[in-house]
Amino acid sequence: MLRASQATAAARTRWYSGSSAVACAIFVLTFVIYNANGREISSWDSQPTKYAAIELANYHTLTLDRVVMVTPALAARYGFATDLQGHVRSGYPVLPSIVDGGVALLLHQTGRAVAAAHLGDGFDLTAPAAATLVAKLTASLLTAFAAALAFVVARRRLTSALALAVAIGFGLGTNLWAQASQTLWQTETVVAALCGAAACLAAPAAQLTTRRLWFASLCLGLAGAARPQIAPVVAVLSLSIVVRRRRWPDMFAILPGVAVAAITVYANARWFGDPLGAVYRLEQMHGQLHGVVGSLGSPLTGAFGLLFSPSRGLLVFSPVVLVALGGTGALLREGWDGDLRWWGIAAVVQFAVYASYSVWWGGHTYGPRYCLDILPLLVPIAAAGLPWFAERPWRATLAAAALAWSILLAATGAFVYPFEQWNNVPVGVDLNHDRLWDWRDAQFVRCWHAGWSPSNFKLLTIDAVRRRAVPIVDTGRESRSRD
Repeated sequence: MLRASQATAAARTRWYSGSSAVACAIFVLTFVIYNANGREISSWDSQPTKYAAIELANYHTLTLDRVVMVTPALAARYGFATDLQGHVRSGYPVLPSIVDGGVALLLHQTGRAVAAAHLGDGFDLTAPAAATLVAKLTASLLTAFAAALAFVVARRRLTSALALAVAIGFGLGTNLWAQASQTLWQTETVVAALCGAAACLAAPAAQLTTRRLWFASLCLGLAGAARPQIAPVVAVLSLSIVVRRRRWPDMFAILPGVAVAAITVYANARWFGDPLGAVYRLEQMHGQLHGVVGSLGSPLTGAFGLLFSPSRGLLVFSPVVLVALGGTGALLREGWDGDLRWWGIAAVVQFAVYASYSVWWGGHTYGPRYCLDILPLLVPIAAAGLPWFAERPWRATLAAAALAWSILLAATGAFVYPFEQWNNVPVGVDLNHDRLWDWRDAQFVRCWHAGWSPSNFKLLTIDAVRRRAVPIVDTGRESRSRD
């Protein structure tokens, strides 16, 4: 009996060490690929977030007063909001700025150590492209971390080879490559946090521990703090934490998430007098910016567009997600003690919310945007469904073709967008919504005709780490994406 238990423990150790090595390799590989274009794909949405991060690291404040003083034109942008005290702040959730500020400070301190050792000049937070470089590094680090966690989640149901396929499809076959990893939206923080929750919760109820539940709740709280719009996901998965083990003390396991939510609400109320911060102000601009009335639109139109629009549809740009359909049988067979039903419900509810959003196409962007928040929820279901595809050669061929197409379109966005100017030419897509359904001028086809963006590799210059005599502030003119 003792020898058997020792053999089992040794096997578990080998499995853990082997899986950890593969997960680390996935992290490194995806991080390198995300940065292979050598640029940040900037957007109007990302500007206040990334500048607030540098202000936090350099001056220990999240206000943007100094930034708009240097570049007054930024104050007119909708993402720069004035708080109740008269300070300029980011109109978007502050958590991504805090994470990015931590990365900036780490780079700065490492640079100081390098300079002290006379090995170089280090990293200057006041360098012209410092905010751009740190934003790209932070976004790609978080997204690569999410891809590694996707492997960990899938490995619980699959062999290493099949789990690797799930991780590649997740990290390189979706807009996590072309969008989330390229700058600080909010998506990179949400995806990393939700994958952290999945790493804790994607297991049978018997394998759940109190520690896992508490950490999952913390991850859910952080995801909600980064994007309040995913409150339905947070609510569904928090309910699963409470009920899956059928132990009444588990109701206390959601306290970390509740604490994060309380801190977020307090900060928003103090700064903007509203529990949601400046979100309401941004939503009021839909008529002017997006040509819609209010925040709610036709759910059927939104759902069809999120899936099938030639320039925004998830199934057009990332058909690899259809692998999750193979997990439907397992989802129906497993009871509520299992995890698959909870992921499925959370994904469906969140999709319905985004489908009801009047600006479902996500403003100026490349391909699907809001559906990225749902992708971590599909990882456990895809892991349950991939064996169904693998057991027949023709199914495996279809899955491989879907993966290849998905990677091709993700790479297209990473190396071309927004050079193709699809969002603006011939007329702005935000005010001419018919273009979202035009197969004769699909965005990815326009990218193929445009060729590589001339901005590729420009971030790999001395401007990213050294200061010039005259500061240069990124205006973010490449793209104007809007929440």
